[in-house]
Amino acid sequence: MTHDIFLFLTTFLASGVEAVEALTIVLAVGVVRGWRSTLIGVGAAALVLAVIVAVLGPALALIPIGTLRLVVGALLLVFGLQWLRKAILRSSGYKALHDESAAFKEDQEAAASASTVERAGMDWYSFTIAFKGVLLEGLEVVFIVITFGATQGRLPLAAAAAVAAVLVVVGIGLAVRGPLERVPENTIKFAVGLLLTSFGIFWGGEGAGVEWPGSDLAILAILAFLSAVSALLVWQLRRQRHAALPAGAGA
Repeated sequence: MTHDIFLFLTTFLASGVEAVEALTIVLAVGVVRGWRSTLIGVGAAALVLAVIVAVLGPALALIPIGTLRLVVGALLLVFGLQWLRKAILRSSGYKALHDESAAFKEDQEAAASASTVERAGMDWYSFTIAFKGVLLEGLEVVFIVITFGATQGRLPLAAAAAVAAVLVVVGIGLAVRGPLERVPENTIKFAVGLLLTSFGIFWGGEGAGVEWPGSDLAILAILAFLSAVSALLVWQLRRQRHAALPAGAGA
């Protein structure tokens, strides 16, 4: 039960973050250049992602579970640490916070200045940008869905979490008709980084033959430890950054 809850939560949050970024691209292009070609690009990317999940999910089930958990654990650890590193740097002020509103304006300006090339009644700039944006953001979601689902035999649960996140984000986007700049995206990325890293350690350890005390409950202990270390790093980096600022610069 603990595994399923954390699996759903991690997949939902990670998918939600990527969906917010994809939505920003789609909205910017659709508002400026029209929706027909943009939505066709979105549909084409969604179809490609669905095919990838349908093909790779069952294929991974053929790999011995111990080997699969070791490999997936290592991949999740690398993936999660990248998210966690960026989140720590953002929280400590060494990296700018992601601004969805600024990204939306930048995408709008690019869409407005791009030349129009129409073939077969379709604006290929709108199609290409929407297709690329959804595909690239979606590939991270697919990676999480496939690895979580295949490792625990919970592909339908992981896929349901991803679909639920996308539906929630799209629903909110349609309601506000704009970028979701009020979503605490940076905080969510911090949480996802912690969760992915925790699962990476846990599954990597299981694949290497480690018997965790408390079984699935060990994930909570790993998560608590990583959260404490991350908070300590943020605190130390903030102190280091403030100490390096000229007198009065932080006022």
